[in-house]
Amino acid sequence: MSLLEVRGLSKRFGGVQAVADLSFTVDEGDVVALIGPNGAGKTTAFACVAGFLAPDAGEVRFRGRALRGLAPHAVNALGIARTFQIMRPFPRLSVVRNVMIATLGRHPDPREAEARARAVLDEVGLAARAAVPAGALTLAERKRLELARALGTEPALLLLDEVMSGLTETETERIVGLVGAINRRGIAILLIEHVMRAVMSLARRIVVLDHGERIAEGTPAEVAGDPRVIEAYLGEEHAGAAAP
Repeated sequence: MSLLEVRGLSKRFGGVQAVADLSFTVDEGDVVALIGPNGAGKTTAFACVAGFLAPDAGEVRFRGRALRGLAPHAVNALGIARTFQIMRPFPRLSVVRNVMIATLGRHPDPREAEARARAVLDEVGLAARAAVPAGALTLAERKRLELARALGTEPALLLLDEVMSGLTETETERIVGLVGAINRRGIAILLIEHVMRAVMSLARRIVVLDHGERIAEGTPAEVAGDPRVIEAYLGEEHAGAAAP
């Protein structure tokens, strides 16, 4: 049994079919990427998995349990955490307090919650910024804080929505290393990302969406050489660059 099973997922907004009959799985400790053009349905699929949107059809199962009807906090309590493209930390709260909002869900004792929050901040490289107001962080630091807040809920599956967008090449490499380290300690990763070098180095399997439909799935090498993916998303130049 897979950790996450998405079967026949569909979601429409008015006349727009955002996701159409989408199926894929994520196994324990796996790294799976969802890629595709803007508007392909990636973030909508994330929102359906995490409980922020109710699908029109299909089902999402986590460790064999159907998630339909569960609120986001209930989905999170089961072991799924997500980051957001648009980061909204509490700007006046310190970095450690921002993460404590997440860790208190698992550790009701404030002292334990703070200890866990500081451990997470150390993991993501923000330990030295723990007392700084979140509103004073750089973009790269806010990305790490967003990741820390998700990790603070102690997930088995982490949904990463463009955690590398807007970063420099050096910052991106650091986040790639961090995500790889998180995965190596047993947390499965499902990521949306447009930085193809990062996707190809992290993902063991890639699912490609276009206009809400899955058009390809396979290893990075298979996807990078798929004519449908090259035409819909990568382009000839990027396909060659993306291949490992």
